[in-house]
Amino acid sequence: MYMVIRKYTKVRSVTDAARRAKRGVGEILRQSQGFRSYHVLDAGKGVGIAVMIFDNRESANVANAKILGFVQASLHDLDLGVPEIISGELLVDIESHGFSVK
Repeated sequence: MYMVIRKYTKVRSVTDAARRAKRGVGEILRQSQGFRSYHVLDAGKGVGIAVMIFDNRESANVANAKILGFVQASLHDLDLGVPEIISGELLVDIESHGFSVK
């Protein structure tokens, strides 16, 4: 599996950004091959973090490009800026019903 983390550091309202992105980003992700999960967290002080998990790097890259386009076109009034993007192979996956180590 492959994880992409996008960190926005100057978000006027993380709650508003998450609410507005949920529909658009959600639709993009639901249509994306290899999509596993999406999570957003409010880290405080204008920092918003989005975490996406995919089956592989290729599907993550395709979806991430579409999402960045959506954010730039639809959330521009929130002045999100350019996110710091961290990505890589997921090495450990622990869930309430079990775990796996890659």
